[in-house]
Amino acid sequence: MMVVTETLRAPWLKTYAPGDVHDALVASDGSVRRRWLPLLHQLGQLGRESLVQRAEEVQHLLHENGVTYNLPIDEAGSRRQWWLDPLPLVISPREWKRLEQGLRQRSRLLAAVLKDMYGPRRMLAEGILPADALYANPAFLLPCDRLFGDDDPGLLLHGVDLARSAEGQWQVLADRVQSPSGMGFALENRIAMARALPDLYRNAPLKRLAGFLGAQHHSLSSLSRLNLDHPTIALLAPGPGHDSYFEHAYLANYLNLALVEGGDLVVRDSRLWMRTLGGLQPVDVLLRHIGDDWMDPLELRGDSLIGVPGLLEAIRTGGVGVANPPGVGALEHPLIAAYLPALCERLLGETLQIGSAERHWCGQPEGLAWAMAGFETLSFQRLEGDRMRVSPADLSEEAAGRLRQSIIAQPDRYVAQQPLVTATAPFFSRDCAQLEPSTFNVRCFSQAVFDADYRFSDYEVMPGGVAWQGAPDTAMRSSQCVKDVWVTAYEPQPHVSRLRRSRQPLVVTRDGADLPSRVADSLFWVGRYGERLDGRSRLLREALYRLFEQDQEGLADETLADILHLMEPEAPLPDETPVERFAAHRERLLALFQQDREGSLPTLVSRMANNCRAVRDHLGDDAWRVFNQLRQESSRLPHAGIDQGRRSVETVITQLAAFFGLCNETMPHHFGWRFMDIGRFLERSLGTLTLLRLALIDSAHAGEALWDVVLATTDNATAYRRRYRSELHPAAILDLLLFDEANPRSVGYMFKRLERQIERLPQPSNTPYRSDEARLLIQARSALHLADLEQLSRLDEDAAARQALGALLDALAEPLGGLSLAIEHSHFSHVEMPRQLVPMQAP
Repeated sequence: MMVVTETLRAPWLKTYAPGDVHDALVASDGSVRRRWLPLLHQLGQLGRESLVQRAEEVQHLLHENGVTYNLPIDEAGSRRQWWLDPLPLVISPREWKRLEQGLRQRSRLLAAVLKDMYGPRRMLAEGILPADALYANPAFLLPCDRLFGDDDPGLLLHGVDLARSAEGQWQVLADRVQSPSGMGFALENRIAMARALPDLYRNAPLKRLAGFLGAQHHSLSSLSRLNLDHPTIALLAPGPGHDSYFEHAYLANYLNLALVEGGDLVVRDSRLWMRTLGGLQPVDVLLRHIGDDWMDPLELRGDSLIGVPGLLEAIRTGGVGVANPPGVGALEHPLIAAYLPALCERLLGETLQIGSAERHWCGQPEGLAWAMAGFETLSFQRLEGDRMRVSPADLSEEAAGRLRQSIIAQPDRYVAQQPLVTATAPFFSRDCAQLEPSTFNVRCFSQAVFDADYRFSDYEVMPGGVAWQGAPDTAMRSSQCVKDVWVTAYEPQPHVSRLRRSRQPLVVTRDGADLPSRVADSLFWVGRYGERLDGRSRLLREALYRLFEQDQEGLADETLADILHLMEPEAPLPDETPVERFAAHRERLLALFQQDREGSLPTLVSRMANNCRAVRDHLGDDAWRVFNQLRQESSRLPHAGIDQGRRSVETVITQLAAFFGLCNETMPHHFGWRFMDIGRFLERSLGTLTLLRLALIDSAHAGEALWDVVLATTDNATAYRRRYRSELHPAAILDLLLFDEANPRSVGYMFKRLERQIERLPQPSNTPYRSDEARLLIQARSALHLADLEQLSRLDEDAAARQALGALLDALAEPLGGLSLAIEHSHFSHVEMPRQLVPMQAP
C-alpha cells in the first residue's frame, strides 16, 4: 500500500491510502502529483467544515435543477439523486493532449468503419473483419445500406467510456454512438461547481465547455441539405419518462433546438415536418436521442411508438439530416471492438493510440485457443441477448463448466476479454469528510467539425466530460457519485459565450406559432393541474385550521365536515361522538397527504410534474428550480403529521404562486403561455363556482363560518373586510366573487381574461365564424351579465332565489366543461398511436 509523504500531507489526505495501482492524485513515491497542488491548496484555505457546506450546496443546486437520470422512485416517493463530488478529476495539459489525439483518431476510425459497413464493405472482402461482425450483428440494419454520401461524415457525435489501467494507461471501455448521453450533465455539473465553489473555479485555468457546445449548433446546421443559412433543428426524444429526459430538455434549451417526440413529426413528400399550432413546419436537421431500430416503424421496428414512419426515406432523399444517422449502433457491437487495431492499420494507416483490454472473438480458432488457455482468468461476453459479461472466477465450478461447454459448442457467440484492473482517483467521502481512493470511469465526447462552407474537416474533443465512481462495468446511471472533469491549461482561458453573432440576415419572428401542439397541450394541463393543486391546498389549509380548533375546543365543526365532503365527496361522513368524529376527520385529512390517492396533494403534484417535464425547455430556470422545491416539499407530506403537514401545505401554496409568477414574468406571452393561462383560469373558474354552490346552496350548515372559508380559500378575505368591514352578506360575497371584473379572483374577471386569451389563439383563416370555444365563452359571459344580483341576494328569505342562483351556477359551469373539450379538439394534436396489424414474423 502506498503512503503519502509527510511533507505534502494535508488535512484532506490524513486517511488517503491508495493501493498498489496507479492513482490520479498520488505518485508511486507517495508525493502528490503537481497538477493537484493548486487545487489542494485552495481546499486547504476553505477548511473542512466549509468544504462540507459547499458540497451540500452543490447537491442542492443539482437537485433544484433536476440534474439526474430518471431512476426508479424509492419507497420514500422520490428519485435517487446523484452526489456530485466537490473535488473534480484533474487532467494536465500534457496528458490531455495525448488523450485528445487518441479520441480524435478513434472518431475518425469509427466513421471510416461505419461508411465501409454500409458501403463497399471492403473490410469483409479483405478478411480484416469477419462476416459475423455484420450479418450476425443485430444492430446492423440493412435498410440503412448506402445511406451515407461521400461528403457525409456519418458519425457526427461520439461518446467514449474510458478507464485507467493499473499502470496508468487510458483504456476504452465502450463506444457510445447511437445517442451518447452526458454532455448536458457535464455542463450542468460545471455550472453547479462554479456557483458553489466560485473561488476554486475562478482561480483554476480550465478549458471551457461552452465553445464545444456552441460549435455543435454549426455542426448540426451543416447536415442540412435544403436550408443551410437558418435551418430548423429539432431534438427527437422518447418523452418525459425516459431516464435521460433532463438532458434532452437541457440540451434542447441550451442549443436552441425544438424538443420533439415522434408524434410531433410527420414525413410528407420525403421531407420531415413538425406539427405546430401554425400548421406543418419543415425540420431540416434532427438530433435524435432514441435508439436506431426505434426511429422508423415503417422500415425498422414495426412496434415502435416513438419513431417517425418514413424517416429513412426522408434521410435517403436529403429531406432531413440526422445526427447520428440510424445504423451507427452496429459500431457498439463487442465484435467490432476486437478488430479495431487491425481496422485502424488498414483504414487510417496508423496504430490505434488508445486501446482496450485484450479481447478475442472465439469464432476464430486462434481466438478460441486463447480463450480456453486462460479460461479461469478471463471474462466472457455473449454476443446475443443482454450481452452481460461473466467471469468464470465468479462462478461455481459447475457453472464455470457449463460456460466452457457452451463456448466450445458455439464459439462464434462469445468474445473473451482480459479483465481490466483499474486505477483510482480521490473522491470526497461524505461520512468522514476525507478524500478516499476509488476506481472510476470517464465519458468523453467528440463531434465532427465543419468549416465556414459547411464542409467536414475533422473531429474535436470536448475538453472535459463526466467521471463516475465504480468498477469498469458500472453504468453511469447506476453510480452513486459523479465528478466534473477539469482539463487544465497553461494559462487562464477566456470566457466563451454560448451566443454567437449571425453572419446572415436574421428573420425576426414573434408569433410563437411554431409551438408543437403537444407542448401546447402539456402547458394547458400545467395550468389546470397547478390551479387545481392551489385550490386543493387552500381548502386543505382551512380544514387543518378547523381541525386544530376542534381539537383545542372540543367542539364539533360542521364546516370541517363540509370541506372534507367537498374534497372527497364519496367518503362517508361519520355520525358518532365528537371524539370519534375528530379522529375520523383527522384520518381523512392525513389520507390527502398520501401518494397515489386520487385528489391528494402528492398526486396532483405528480400530475403537474409529468406535464412540466414534457415542457421543460419552455420553462425558465428559476421557475424550474421553484417547481423542484415544491416537489421536494410535497414529498414530505406522506410522512408528515398534522402540524408538519400544515406547514408544508403553506409552503406549497407560496411556491405555486412563485412558480406561476415567474412563468408570467419570464415566458414570452405567446401561444404557449396563453394555453397555460387558459388552463389556470378555466380551472379556477370551476373551483370558485363549486365553492359558491357549497356555501350558498348545497350545505345544510350554510352560514358565516362557511362563507368565511370561501373568502379565505379564494384569497379574498382581506378585500372583503376592506370593503364591508366584518359584515358578511351573500349579496356582497356574490358581487365580489361572481360579478366584480376588477377582482382577479372573481368569475367575471376570469371570463374576461379567458375571452381575451382565446381571441388571440390561432384560428383557421378560411372561416368568418367564431370558434366553438369563443361561442361557449360568450354563452357563459352572457348568463353572468344577465343575472339579477338583487334577486340572488335574498337567499335567506326566498327559496326562489336559491333556485335562481343554482340555475345561474349551472349555466356558468356547463359551458366551461365544453370549453376544455373544444380547446383540445381545435388546437391539440390527436395523433393516433401506431398499431401493428400483422405479426412481424411467423409464429
